[in-house]
Amino acid sequence: MRGTLVNVAAVLGGTFVGLVLKQGISVKYRTSVMQVLALAVFLIGAQMALKTQNVLIVILSLISGTMIGEALNIDERLNNFGKWLTNRVGTENSSNIGQAFVTTSLVFCVGAMAVVGALQDGLTGDASTLYAKSILDGIASIVFTATMGIGVALSTLPILIYQGGITLLASFVSPYLSEAVIREMTAVGGLMIIGISLVMFDFKKIKVANWLPALPMAIFITLFWPV
Repeated sequence: MRGTLVNVAAVLGGTFVGLVLKQGISVKYRTSVMQVLALAVFLIGAQMALKTQNVLIVILSLISGTMIGEALNIDERLNNFGKWLTNRVGTENSSNIGQAFVTTSLVFCVGAMAVVGALQDGLTGDASTLYAKSILDGIASIVFTATMGIGVALSTLPILIYQGGITLLASFVSPYLSEAVIREMTAVGGLMIIGISLVMFDFKKIKVANWLPALPMAIFITLFWPV
């Protein structure tokens, strides 16, 4: 768990620095930075999505996962959580908090580094991959917080649950997280991140949080996909 705890601390530290910097950045500059950041997020998502070697797995994972997400109404539940938090904090509107939470949770949790690093930490005690990820996430959290606000800090919860859970259960889940599974999970996550970038551009309201069940569906479908 050392690597995950360091990752959480890095994001919290980056959030603090981002909040300090945000006070000195005007709305005009924040809007421009947000657009550039959305473009960078789109690039990250595209790079991840192109790792797939089976587009059908990605499509089936997203369709089945989205149906589950819609049934569970994940997006609305997260928005309600954002509204509740806003009433407590009283500093930003709920949509920004919810958007920051979902955006950074996906960017920080989805991808090979999170899975492989957590497995490495749990199986061998080597947390070097997660330490490297912590540096990247810490820097990213500064930029995200300066433009999107304190909601970035909430991403530490899925980091702790997701990465920490994989680390604690490493010996049980490692046989199922083959290279192919991680690759297709990364591709599905990449398309989610592209969806997030479109939300950041304010193109259209997309319920990206309802796509989250597509990640475990990618594991299931890849495992049972006929070779």
